[in-house]
Amino acid sequence: MAYASDIQNAPHGITDRFAALIKNLGARYARYKTYRSTLNELAALSNAELRDLGLCRAQIRSVAYEHVYDAH
Repeated sequence: MAYASDIQNAPHGITDRFAALIKNLGARYARYKTYRSTLNELAALSNAELRDLGLCRAQIRSVAYEHVYDAH
């Protein structure tokens, strides 16, 4: 008879927790850089170009945020 196990070891040591923290901070920083880049690109568009996209200037931040963080 065979048994399947889905046990995962949680990081217990300080070095494992520190490595997870650094990885998390790196991922957050990468998302923030993408947000700022998207925000800057949209802000550089003219009002006519934004209108062509169906946006107004007041929506730029929310559109950039949704693009990066997938918030609805």
